[in-house]
Amino acid sequence: MAASSVDGMSGWEVQRSFDELGRPLRDLTFCVVDLETTGGSAEGGSMITEIGAVKVRGGEVLGEFQTLVNPRTEIPAFIAVLTGITNGMVSGAPPIESALPAFLEFAAGCVLVAHNAPFDVGFLRYFAEQQGRAWPTFEVLDTARLARRVITRDDAPNCKLSSLARLFNSSTTPNHRALDDARATVDVLHGLMERLGGVGVLTLEELQTFSSRVTTAQRRKRHLAEGLPHAPGVYLFRDDRARVLYVGTSRDLRTRVRSYFTASETRSRMGEMVGIASVVDGIECATPLEAEVRELRLIAEHKPRYNRRSRFPERVHFIKLTREPWPRLSLVRRVLDDDADYLGPFSSKKTAEKCLAALHDTFPIRQCSDRMSRQPVVGRSACVLAEMGRCLSPCDGSVDEATYAVVVRQLRDTLLRRPDEVVEAINARMAALADDERFEEASHHRDRLAAFVRAAARTQRLSALTRCSEIVAVRRDDAGRWEVHVVRHGRLAAAGVIPPGADAVGYVDTLRQSAETVRTGPGPVPAATAEESEKILRWLESPGIRLVDVDGEWTCPVAGATRHLAVHDAVNQSRLSLVPFDDRRSLTPVHQPAR
Repeated sequence: MAASSVDGMSGWEVQRSFDELGRPLRDLTFCVVDLETTGGSAEGGSMITEIGAVKVRGGEVLGEFQTLVNPRTEIPAFIAVLTGITNGMVSGAPPIESALPAFLEFAAGCVLVAHNAPFDVGFLRYFAEQQGRAWPTFEVLDTARLARRVITRDDAPNCKLSSLARLFNSSTTPNHRALDDARATVDVLHGLMERLGGVGVLTLEELQTFSSRVTTAQRRKRHLAEGLPHAPGVYLFRDDRARVLYVGTSRDLRTRVRSYFTASETRSRMGEMVGIASVVDGIECATPLEAEVRELRLIAEHKPRYNRRSRFPERVHFIKLTREPWPRLSLVRRVLDDDADYLGPFSSKKTAEKCLAALHDTFPIRQCSDRMSRQPVVGRSACVLAEMGRCLSPCDGSVDEATYAVVVRQLRDTLLRRPDEVVEAINARMAALADDERFEEASHHRDRLAAFVRAAARTQRLSALTRCSEIVAVRRDDAGRWEVHVVRHGRLAAAGVIPPGADAVGYVDTLRQSAETVRTGPGPVPAATAEESEKILRWLESPGIRLVDVDGEWTCPVAGATRHLAVHDAVNQSRLSLVPFDDRRSLTPVHQPAR
């Protein structure tokens, strides 16, 4: 696959305002704030009665802020007992309209810190909104949340501010007064930083995302991300023998790989993988779509032990309508160049069998696997399926070749163009079973129909794409640049980004000339895996796509299976989300769209 670069630099490179490994805690200014209020919810009418804050940097106190606030309402007695703040104390205090702007000026440019930050910050934001003030873009650190990740029951009985103040020997005892509680929170913040510094947490980003599930050994491997670019691409974790352990993709390689060494990645399998890894390779890609496609190909090539999906694209099944004197449906693993018709691929044999059952429920073609000559065997008795009326029984001469061929033509049309016969037949069967309250049997037919509709829609969409020898399409990305993709027979052959000021037509022509040569083959996905072609389809069908050129006819049948997908997707979603629904309604037949 061909890719482009812009003047030797990645167009995805971004200007960075701080060190790649994050902002060191020692260089940041924190504003630790605490509030006293008349209740627990600003939306519920509670008011602020006191604001206290301490500004610190590098362990040094830079300033303090404290003010009582007139709530313009009576302070409940139990709140007055808890805080010691009485109605008389706040009667001459400034209102929140004056106190809030003063605090925001004091805290400007700081990282905001609070113990149970959603409470304190929630009150401040609410009153800023009430006053029509834009809330500053504070980064917020919650010492309560952080403590719950760091402190064990052996350290303290809980993560209340009073318990943590005792644990870290705070010089101030919390007493439900804003400034004293803010001072105690400063000591707790410093205690947590000191404890985490011992395990390599030295930046704000690491502090915000810290989890005890990420081991010190994992954190020490952060340097493996240092050589990666801030660009879309694919990354490969390798062990000390260069074997690929895991393949992933990201719009920002360095940021994503770094997350494996912080709390952003806490899956146990990934922790195990990171412990084994010794090298991380990055492959920069021109566009996110190219990165996704390369990821699929690399997973299929290396079959990494820590990738669970897409490792075995070759393990698929197809339903084949054979070309022989008395055609039949067969479940196969490969698509041959034998002029037969194929439905699929199916990633699950079980799903393929459900689809096969739906077709056999509708079309009474033979299900035996015997090779049959055009002439029936004299004296041969009919099989059980024939006696049940589910097989035309060509083996004993019960049907002539012309009549059988009509059924096969209907079946082929169902597979390739119009699934209505299967949909109508199974819907009628489901309705009858539901009327008899045989809901379990009806549900089996529903699952068969869903398997068929999804398979037919997938096959029709993939076949439409793979029939085109070339599609060139562009889309403007979020940065205003034009992504270009060349797709040949459903396979991504080239990807690039048009450089600013370049001749767009000339760039696209050059990209096409350098694109991979792709040879077609039999079946709905001859030149790529189904996953790759489906990713390309999703991109081609996304908003903002412009087709530059199409060599071939990219069309799907108007009466195709896609129009039946919505109802099956809705039923499946309701089942996955475990939303209770009436069995009878869930088995309502699929309504045919108006024609």
